[in-house]
Amino acid sequence: MYNKDTYGRVLIPLVTPYGEDQSVDHGKLAALATHLVDNGFADSLILSGTTGEFHTQTFAERVAILETVKKAVGGRVPLIAGVGCTSTIETIALGKEAEKLGFDTVMVVAPYYTKPAQQEIHNHFVKVSESLPALNIMLYNIPIFTGVNIDPDTVGKLAALDNIVAIKEEAELNPKQMTAFLNATPEDFIVYNGDDTMVLEAFTQGGEKRIGGVVSGASHVVGDYIRKMIDTFLAGNIAEAAAMQRKLYPLLKVMGINGRTNPVCLWKEAIRLTGGDAGLPRLPLTPGTPEEVEAVRKALSDFGIL
Repeated sequence: MYNKDTYGRVLIPLVTPYGEDQSVDHGKLAALATHLVDNGFADSLILSGTTGEFHTQTFAERVAILETVKKAVGGRVPLIAGVGCTSTIETIALGKEAEKLGFDTVMVVAPYYTKPAQQEIHNHFVKVSESLPALNIMLYNIPIFTGVNIDPDTVGKLAALDNIVAIKEEAELNPKQMTAFLNATPEDFIVYNGDDTMVLEAFTQGGEKRIGGVVSGASHVVGDYIRKMIDTFLAGNIAEAAAMQRKLYPLLKVMGINGRTNPVCLWKEAIRLTGGDAGLPRLPLTPGTPEEVEAVRKALSDFGIL
């Protein structure tokens, strides 16, 4: 039985540090996970997600990342393994590796690049569900990167399966789809907001019961602030929470300057500027230019961190 309270409201999709040789830096990975837990930024960590740059990792690298973080902080916070792959067979294989390592919940992105039809998406997740019956499965919908949407009707059918328990929704580009997901699914099916700009909007659509929280890349740097903002909103202090979200917004938007669709590169710069070390992005993604780093520095300063 999936209990959203176990995973909390702030779930950080952990970045993956790479070295100058482009290999995964497991020492920095473990240190970063430990830092986030020590400072109370994360209720849970999600490994090998979009912010973790899973899309440029080999199968073996993804398994090794799960192992490293499990060893570093697995006894301290809940962990969710990102196991989605282009093919159904590889998704299942990676899910089985996560199960062997002791993960209870996996996040499975819609198949990307292949652009499957809705029936094919449905078939994919049914097969994953049947092959991983002991695991909780969180669907992951991010059409901006996958090229396909998991439509509400499809989510509704999948939610009838016992171990498909939640969905992470990239919410900014289709902000009311969370409501459609809620309407299509049972009361115990949980929706997670996957966009830092939409934290409060998610809770207005589903309330505390149906919205699990936010999968928040920004929480590498401002996890304590985002948690306070959510708590403030849920306590009924709407105007105060709204003011907090407006203050945060410029920092979030600077991460997409110069056409950077994936903000991970500049979040790594923000982590560095605030005293952490998230290593480099993996090519073809590149570190921030001097001008971009200065823009991030100014946004952090205006926010009050620097």
